Amino acid sequence: MKRQGGFRRGTRSKLKKSHRDKGKISQRNFFQKLELGDRVKLTAEPAYHGGMYFPRFHGRVCVVCEKKGDCYCVNFKDKDKEKTLIVHPVHLTKVE
Repeated sequence: MKRQGGFRRGTRSKLKKSHRDKGKISQRNFFQKLELGDRVKLTAEPAYHGGMYFPRFHGRVCVVCEKKGDCYCVNFKDKDKEKTLIVHPVHLTKVE
């Protein structure tokens, strides 16, 4: 059977911005530089679709492992399996 719905189906709360944050995308987040080994949180920027991860991984804390073009490869563990995503920096928030 063919899959019903698209990439953003069922993500109303995950991809919703607060009233204060609506509007232009932050240039500071768009061009942020990350170092290898930095811990980052996956927080989607709904206004920019490029380099977005699958919404199931929203809120995960990952480790930056390499840079690919403008994007970063991030690793995290999903139960026992190690997974790698290629994500644009606008969708990443640095964790201290």
